[in-house]
Amino acid sequence: MLAPMLASLADAPLRDQDFVYEPKYDGVRAIVEIGRDRPVRLWSRRGNDKAAQFPEVASALARWAAGRRAALVLDGEIVALDAGGQPAGFQQLQGRIHLAGSGPSSGRGRVAFIAFDILRDGRTDYRSRPLLERREALERVFAKTGSPLLRISQMVKGDGRALYRRALSRGWEGLIAKRARSGYKSGKRTLDWRKLKIVHEQEFVVCGWTEPRRTRDDFGALLLGVYERKAEGARRLLFVGHTGTGFSEAELDRVMRLLRPLETAQSPFAEPPKTNERAHWVEPKLVAQVRFAEWTADGKLRHPVYLGLRDDKQPDEVMRESARESRSTRTPAHPDPQAPRRSDALLPQLRALESAHRDGAVELPGGGRLAVTNLRKPFWPRLKLTKGDLLRYYAEVAPWILPVVADRPLVMKRFPNGIGGQKFYQHRAPAVPAGVRTAVVPSAARRPQLVGGDLTTLLYMAQIAAISQDPWFSRVQTIEFADHMALDLDPADGLSFRKVLDVARWIRDELDALGAAGFPKTSGADGLHIYIPLPPHTRYEAGLLFCRIVATVVARKHPGAATVERSVRKRGPRVYVDYLQNALGKTLAAAYSARASEYAGVSTPLAWQEIDDGVRREEFTIGTVPARLRQVGDLWAGLRAHEGIDLSRAARYAEQGGARPPGRRRPARLK
Repeated sequence: MLAPMLASLADAPLRDQDFVYEPKYDGVRAIVEIGRDRPVRLWSRRGNDKAAQFPEVASALARWAAGRRAALVLDGEIVALDAGGQPAGFQQLQGRIHLAGSGPSSGRGRVAFIAFDILRDGRTDYRSRPLLERREALERVFAKTGSPLLRISQMVKGDGRALYRRALSRGWEGLIAKRARSGYKSGKRTLDWRKLKIVHEQEFVVCGWTEPRRTRDDFGALLLGVYERKAEGARRLLFVGHTGTGFSEAELDRVMRLLRPLETAQSPFAEPPKTNERAHWVEPKLVAQVRFAEWTADGKLRHPVYLGLRDDKQPDEVMRESARESRSTRTPAHPDPQAPRRSDALLPQLRALESAHRDGAVELPGGGRLAVTNLRKPFWPRLKLTKGDLLRYYAEVAPWILPVVADRPLVMKRFPNGIGGQKFYQHRAPAVPAGVRTAVVPSAARRPQLVGGDLTTLLYMAQIAAISQDPWFSRVQTIEFADHMALDLDPADGLSFRKVLDVARWIRDELDALGAAGFPKTSGADGLHIYIPLPPHTRYEAGLLFCRIVATVVARKHPGAATVERSVRKRGPRVYVDYLQNALGKTLAAAYSARASEYAGVSTPLAWQEIDDGVRREEFTIGTVPARLRQVGDLWAGLRAHEGIDLSRAARYAEQGGARPPGRRRPARLK
């Protein structure tokens, strides 16, 4: 028997021509061996023959192979089918796993075999051949079996975003991303195959706790519920599961202190559950945020992990969310599997240390610690904002900024004595504490650099007084290819921000003429950035040329207001449209990054309507942006999801000197 190749739990881009994407089928892995003169065999990953447990699959394979002369070895998954004939969850197979001789008439549900790779066909061993070549061979052999029990996997090339959205809407376990040129490595777990697991997150009412086991002193698990509303207006609490993971020692103690005053003899559940340890009931007044893998068929949570308590949600508002409503997330790049989505447990620790004038280590949600010092040091003296304020800001906006900087090398701009003190740039990563991510970047003289995407690294940078997050335009996996480009609008000293908004609108008009998308954000200081998404595998030089063309056309059409002149002395009272940041190793402040500006600004994504209506850059600060995010959401998500603009239109556009799109009515210039 040939051992199956295994996938690693690791991140991969959802749009990359080097990858293909398949559903992650939630069943039993099976190697199928079809010989010339022997029965069909279905080998599990551990080498057990599964033909007796899934005889209908074995029979269907035998009937299909009756006319074949050559032996065949396939890799795939045995899955349960729902009423519509679609693959269902692993739980639907539970009645079949430990049975022998359960045929289709056993009433235990239909199953199918879904092939996703071919290992051998006759004397041809395909394992050393690229995945796409193996796929072509699989489709030739197995695409038309004539049986609904024998199928091949769905596969898309280069762009898995639509498949991912389908996975979210249908409640799949996740996707598998595979390198298109990879060989098949029997028995090996490699990064050529990557599991992109989908997890879900929502609020639950805390209805009690169970006695602890072994070393814990506070409680073993929280008992969770949701409200079910009846047609007549009545409601009741339903038990959905319990969670005992995701707690630090400090959080266990904090939650226990909140639970004790709420203890009651009466269970709040309509039907009290049976628990392994003694249950204590509480009045349903606390709401917990929980991440989980999926809902089981009987309405319980699978693999729930505690993230924190919420004070912005009323318990009686908590109901089970549908697949579309629940906040589903893909495992982030290089994740701590219990990485936080909320800062409920972290913010009080930071406040306590700063109030006590103490240095110390904070417990990070999901595990891990980070030493923090000098939290009372003034970073913005005029505003009386401290290093502690900066750390709390980043803890609060982590869910929004971490995807922006994920997998990107970071340049550190450090202000050890606040914005009024001496600053310095640092590219090479220092000796870092555990959990801080670094990588050797070949294009940066092969020196290790900090790499963004996780909470520990984000907070560590604030701890060493790197106020802003300044990422490259490319990721460490594809360092020579830019994901986007940007135009940096830098006003001359004393120039009104209204002039910057004028130039932004003119750039939008030129992008419209090219059929290109632009995503604006404040710089967090004096100017504005306009980001433009690039197609996969676009080199920096192409993005630089595109931005140069757009910037030059705008400067020629509006010479009194915009310029591409590099010399500060020659610019005059105009807005400098800087396209030169689009080079390997260059950086701009990331969306949601704090800045070392006098008003503690934040580089904040804007809607174009806000630019048309007029905005004040000073409105977006480390004090105001967290609330804005909760209100308007992530305006930068569209940039990350965009498939990229058509660069081929730029040359003709340049020859014509730019053109305003027909029918476009430019808003009146603000005064």
